[in-house]
Amino acid sequence: MKITAIETQVCHARMRNWIFIKIVTDQPGLWGWGEATLEWHTRAVVGAVEDISQLLIGEDPRRIEHLWQMMYRQHFWHGNGIVRGTAISGIDIALWDILGKIHNVPCHELWGGRVRDYIRLYCHLGGGKMEDFYETRPDDAGRFGELAQRAVEDGFTAFKSMAVPETMPLEGLKPIRYAEACVKAMRDAVGEDIDIMVDCHARPSPLMGMQFAKALEPYGLYFFEEPCWPETMDDIALIQRAVKTPIASGERLVGLHAFRDLLEKRAVSVIQPDITHCGGLSEARRIATLADAYRVAVAPHNPQGPVSTAASIELGFATPSYAICESVHNDVPWRDEVVSEGFTVEKKGRIVRPNHKPGLGIEINEAEVKKHPFQQEVLQRTFYKDGSVGDW
Repeated sequence: MKITAIETQVCHARMRNWIFIKIVTDQPGLWGWGEATLEWHTRAVVGAVEDISQLLIGEDPRRIEHLWQMMYRQHFWHGNGIVRGTAISGIDIALWDILGKIHNVPCHELWGGRVRDYIRLYCHLGGGKMEDFYETRPDDAGRFGELAQRAVEDGFTAFKSMAVPETMPLEGLKPIRYAEACVKAMRDAVGEDIDIMVDCHARPSPLMGMQFAKALEPYGLYFFEEPCWPETMDDIALIQRAVKTPIASGERLVGLHAFRDLLEKRAVSVIQPDITHCGGLSEARRIATLADAYRVAVAPHNPQGPVSTAASIELGFATPSYAICESVHNDVPWRDEVVSEGFTVEKKGRIVRPNHKPGLGIEINEAEVKKHPFQQEVLQRTFYKDGSVGDW
């Protein structure tokens, strides 16, 4: 059995171009789907996949670990940068899809079988519609409350918001009070039985991140995400020690070694590897095992396309430390037309029942993908009031 082709198919989805990877074999009808979506780096990732494919054409797709080592260690540069790491991840996901199809079992059966009966989903405010999630004004607390109520009406028992405004390295009380008002509005709207997450998007400086974390502690957040840059892990650790709120981070980290450092510093209570960036399902499983040694929860970053979601769900069914699955469902109206999925979602509670189809249990509608060719993504840019560059 040999790999005969590694194809990329780009599907424009407004804020992102989904990059689907199809690995074709010499066995009729046997192929696998992966995803390597990296916003604003679409052409770079497609090129990286083409470069890496030189290592894999003609190889046996069943030797996943062997091929992963080749992709990561050969061509001299290790695969711990975001572009090469994303390309490796998409290919690795597709290889696991193939292996599941060969053995006629879902991927989670390859990893020891189910450890749970269902997985809970959480949504973004607005369901992934970028205007609601990223552009709701921080002084519009009422809007946060409305969107929170809508998420609960849609069946979710947990949701994420971006209630922390963009801030310069040092600011006064105004942004802190904005964040407090927004989170209070959400909590008042949905009560204490719903889990609320706040994503800082690593916007704040460590000092401001600490102030936001302390100000929002009374609202009982499920977790508080990326309070400052991941490059400042020691400061993330200081914030975690200062509050009871679980701190989450890791979506921008690539590879096991980066997560080792995060865990050794006891910086977080929740790690968020992105399966389409960190090294694929192979590396995500190693990261999750390491997290289990520290008794830290795993909640993968997953705002991308449908293959990423299927991979996250398969990982969750076989991973004891997996806590919850991030999902978007309203980023583009035709999302469901691009993919058929083997798992089922119950609207009440938004819980996922296991996939029983082979591999990831999904199939991509290539004709539908062709209706949405590459376009430059809708850019998100931030400049502070004095004109200096900020993080969005």
